[in-house]
Amino acid sequence: MQHYTLDTSIEYLKGVGPAKAELLKKEAQIFSFGDLLHLFPFRYVDRSQFYTIAEIRDADTEVQIVGRITQLEEVAGKGRHKRLVATFTDKTGSVELVWFQGARWIKTALKVNEPYVLFGKPNWYLNKFSFPHPELELLEDFKASPLKGLQPVYPSTEKLNAKGLNSRGISKLLKNLIPQLKGAIQEVLPDYLISRYHLQSLEKAYVDVHFPSNLEELEQARRRLKFNELFFLQMELIRQKEVHRHKYRGFAFRELGENFNRFFEGILPFELTGAQKRVLKEIRQDIRNGAHMNRLVQGDVGSGKTIVALMAALMAIDNGFQACLMAPTEILANQHYQGLSELTADLPINIALLTGSTKASERKVLHEQLQNGELHLLVGTHALLEEKVKYKNLGLAIVDEQHRFGVAQRARLWKKNALPPHILIMTATPIPRTLAMTLYGNLDISVIDELPPGRKPITTVHRFDTNRLKVFGFLKEEIAKGRQVYIVYPLIEESEKMDYKDLMDGYESVVRAFPKPDYQVSIVHGKMKPADKDFEMQRFASGKTQILVATTVIEVGVNVPNASVMVIESSERFGLSQLHQLRGRVGRGAEKSYCVLMTGNKLSNEAKTRIKTMVRTNDGFEIAEVDMKLRGPGDMMGTRQSGVLDLKIADITKDAGILKEAREAAISVFEKDPQLKRSEHIVLKNAFLARTKGKIQWSRIS
Repeated sequence: MQHYTLDTSIEYLKGVGPAKAELLKKEAQIFSFGDLLHLFPFRYVDRSQFYTIAEIRDADTEVQIVGRITQLEEVAGKGRHKRLVATFTDKTGSVELVWFQGARWIKTALKVNEPYVLFGKPNWYLNKFSFPHPELELLEDFKASPLKGLQPVYPSTEKLNAKGLNSRGISKLLKNLIPQLKGAIQEVLPDYLISRYHLQSLEKAYVDVHFPSNLEELEQARRRLKFNELFFLQMELIRQKEVHRHKYRGFAFRELGENFNRFFEGILPFELTGAQKRVLKEIRQDIRNGAHMNRLVQGDVGSGKTIVALMAALMAIDNGFQACLMAPTEILANQHYQGLSELTADLPINIALLTGSTKASERKVLHEQLQNGELHLLVGTHALLEEKVKYKNLGLAIVDEQHRFGVAQRARLWKKNALPPHILIMTATPIPRTLAMTLYGNLDISVIDELPPGRKPITTVHRFDTNRLKVFGFLKEEIAKGRQVYIVYPLIEESEKMDYKDLMDGYESVVRAFPKPDYQVSIVHGKMKPADKDFEMQRFASGKTQILVATTVIEVGVNVPNASVMVIESSERFGLSQLHQLRGRVGRGAEKSYCVLMTGNKLSNEAKTRIKTMVRTNDGFEIAEVDMKLRGPGDMMGTRQSGVLDLKIADITKDAGILKEAREAAISVFEKDPQLKRSEHIVLKNAFLARTKGKIQWSRIS
């Protein structure tokens, strides 16, 4: 008997052959028996239950009925289109079946007065039920088919469908596959974990996920496969962290020196929040003992991450090291430079700014000062990564808004000293705890979850376009109090596909409503030259213009404490995290601030959820949770770049409970046996090595 494994090429499966194999490889990335086994159903339909026509109660619930086609006719539609209408009858009544496409072909395939099994969703129209495009199978074929009970539904494509590899076709292939893999699906988890978490065997889980007898069996199978997937993911992340900890030594910053103490005791403009103190303690813990720090600091907009980053930089400087801070845009780098220069004006510290706009003559001086150690803190954009930029002794690299930098870019920071500098990553994009655990499992995570005292929550309101005049009236009142206003649009120029206002139209209507000389209006968008953009931003920042009309280029941008109102046009077009980031541009001063979400009258359910969430809460972490539920984890912040979120069946949004168990299990294994040398872990070790073989060593990259 032929021996098959999970690695056996797919063309050797009964029912496939070379032509279908090529198609499966191209269309579905199925190359082997194992790939087909891991093509999980995305839903199941219950084909064990039968209804009569009289029992149909509501639309949109799938039902299954045995009956006969008693009448069949083509009915003329619009233009040359015809629809096919059939009368389907059982002993309790009759119902109409309708096909709008392929009428001629379907008509020749159907048999009148033969018993059929009908499966589909009824539609309520003109006070009666009908079935558009139902599935029909002759009763004798249905009885002979092995596919009864809970039937899996598999993803397919047009090309696969054309070759009979629709959901049912794939199901038949899996029917052929499962017996061939008997004994080939080896258990990978040690017995004590299987018993502790009440997991069923792996082989049974694979059989039951494709061919479950009932719902309970299916749930058990899905739980086991999700646990497996998340367990190995967590193992990978924990191992990376450990490798990182042991392999990469860092510089030990043993002293809390003069600059730090002077700043903390005499210069700091306000008392640190409890959260800021906690995070500083965690950083201090990391860097005093010579382990290499790789820490992510999450804090909502305005939570005071910059102060924490500066104090970490002072720890480095007091120990004879240099620090750098890398920001994603020139505007933001400029803002950091200004802010840090003001805060450290009374300290003997030399700070410089390096961006794409820095003149060659200034660069030369800067490079010299950096190499001889006169320069203590360098702030800039990705220009900091250039080959020419050489430090005397870089001890700490701070990366702001890390999701804007590619992995490879960040990796270049490592090469700036003999030992890699400590890495402190800051983000104002709150990430839900479950996602952070998964995505950044190889980083230590700190959260600043308090706002500094005196920061007032921003009042957010939703207004329809029809109320625009009232909104403009409110803006005039705010400007009269000496405040400034942002008005943000989603697009630069009108797109045919999208019928909402474009920026230029909006700008013109704002200029009409706020005429010179009483009002000055600036405009900023992505197609402007950087110098023009900066000029307009600076005009607004210095108070020369009262209104800034912009696209989302200001999402990460200038800090204007005097700006008290953010108007977001067509806000239904923005994602939640983007709306939250934009709102965070106001509320930076002592004045009461507002965010006005403008929308059209027609809103999808998802858009309504987003708008309601924004109006209800200012909590970035709560917003991130809702965002993840709406969008899914893979879409958030380009998370796919992590190389980690390659999940086939688990969903970290919905499976937070299983993720927690899997993480706990993975930690307990490594605590018990860090090298996986024990006899009960041999199989686990081999499975783990097989999964991680050939993967990029993400632990090398912060």
